[in-house]
Amino acid sequence: MKEVDVQQVNTRYMYHDACLLLAYCALIFYLSHQSALPTVMSFPHQDKLVHACAYGVMAILAWRVFRYSAHPLHITLLLAAVFCSLYGISDEYHQSFIVGRNADVWDWCADTVGAVLSMLLLQRWLQRQHP
Repeated sequence: MKEVDVQQVNTRYMYHDACLLLAYCALIFYLSHQSALPTVMSFPHQDKLVHACAYGVMAILAWRVFRYSAHPLHITLLLAAVFCSLYGISDEYHQSFIVGRNADVWDWCADTVGAVLSMLLLQRWLQRQHP
């Protein structure tokens, strides 16, 4: 029977998770590059909720990559949130060059809040799973 190399398996999962994060970042870049997005505004500031949710998902994907590092949980959660916040800044800067779009500091705030809330919820869930 062949012995499984745990490090090799972890590396394969890390690359898989990194590819998912990269694909998600590319999707956000693509959407940000559009002059307008076909969305129906159901309530005021709906776009901020969309930003928060999108970057909350990105934070989970980023954490899945950072969890393979030797850092403790709270550091990997922080790294994921900071990564998303920095990506949000770059995304807003990118939008400043797109006709019909503009950079909005409140969108970046919504991005960061979504990432941080996602990481706080994930931390709570993980602590309940492994007390």
